[in-house]
Amino acid sequence: MLVVVAVGAITALLLLPMPGSEVGTPSSQSATPTIDGGDRDYIVLPLAIPPRKPDQAVAPPVDPEETFAWLEHIVQPGDTLSGIFSRLSVPARDLLSLLGEQDRKKALSNIVPGQTFRIRLDEDGRLAELRYREDQLNEMCVTRKGDGFATKLVVDAVERRTAHASGVIAGSLFAAAQKAGMSDRLTMELADIFGWDIDFALDLREGDSFTVVYEELYKDGERIGEGDILSAEFSNRGDTFRAVRFDEPDGTATYYTPEGRSMRKAFLRTPVKFSRISSGFNLRRKHPILNRIRAHKGVDYAAPRGTPVLATADGKITFRKTKGGYGRTVIVDHSNGYSTLYAHLSRYASAAKAGQRVKQGQVIGYVGSSGLATGPHLHYEFRLNGAHKNPLTVKLPQAESVAKARRAEFDQKTHALLAQLELVRQANLIASN
Repeated sequence: MLVVVAVGAITALLLLPMPGSEVGTPSSQSATPTIDGGDRDYIVLPLAIPPRKPDQAVAPPVDPEETFAWLEHIVQPGDTLSGIFSRLSVPARDLLSLLGEQDRKKALSNIVPGQTFRIRLDEDGRLAELRYREDQLNEMCVTRKGDGFATKLVVDAVERRTAHASGVIAGSLFAAAQKAGMSDRLTMELADIFGWDIDFALDLREGDSFTVVYEELYKDGERIGEGDILSAEFSNRGDTFRAVRFDEPDGTATYYTPEGRSMRKAFLRTPVKFSRISSGFNLRRKHPILNRIRAHKGVDYAAPRGTPVLATADGKITFRKTKGGYGRTVIVDHSNGYSTLYAHLSRYASAAKAGQRVKQGQVIGYVGSSGLATGPHLHYEFRLNGAHKNPLTVKLPQAESVAKARRAEFDQKTHALLAQLELVRQANLIASN
């Protein structure tokens, strides 16, 4: 039985095969109108369906993404955020609203060539959605919610494979790491892990060596980069240091010694990365400008003008202005009698103001030659209860240890990492013989 329905001005019929009709044999006994259906006849029954009024028409659902198309822009050298949004016709007020939230502002303020912006406007020309591809793994998705925006970070699934690298210092750490196939980012991470025990500006010697076990990231079978260091060993001037990565309950990661002591000490050894010492701690030094004996109660680090200067420990900025021959100076109080001084700065970091708290490793200023200085360098002082101490030799406060409640978990997770590190080390010894 076949039914054909007509609605409105279109003829509508209900077609039923005639009772008793045989295929290919038309029936002549019924007065009801019929239609020749080829192999069989059909009864025609009109249906009393009133025409649908135009204002009752129901349009099929429309995907808004099909109505308002996505616009895309790949960041080019010289692009600015305001310029990109202007080219994509995003209203300035929407850009201001986006930048009103600090995490979004931080992400959007660090655009680099090659990143991708995709936006969609609504029917009123307002920003409806923004998708910002920060890198191969992370995409920031922003959706309009009333007069504001909601943000979600989408992290693509990746495959993590274990890799390793080893090297021997012949010149610089970077040269040895590059020869071993490590990226600059991974090399900096290695230096950060051991930076509390090794002064990479002063302590490196030819013949020092390192071994690193780290992650390589793959997406759809293609290598897209490096992950984190899982375990590492650094032999420096006859001493060997080992570190393993351990995830904390809050999602962060800390590097510990195999015995469970944090690699992160209360103080960094140096406030400037990969610089050289131009003048050490010397209470009988002849001043290069004043030409007379004047105690040098700190260490000078020669570095290019504008090199970031880091707070060596958590603390509070108690002084941030010009201080005589010190020039532009920052003093940080770290409590328990500890304080540090950073002098001859070219300028201060905008986020580090007097009275504010700073974190270890936070940029507080930039290398310069303000005050009595023969050239760009950082003068760094370390004080304990008001007395000057040699920053290179002072005994630093003890590092924290793994919490007792997590010690069993730490031992279990790090056992495999240390075993793998040992296998790589042994393989290197065999290969070198």
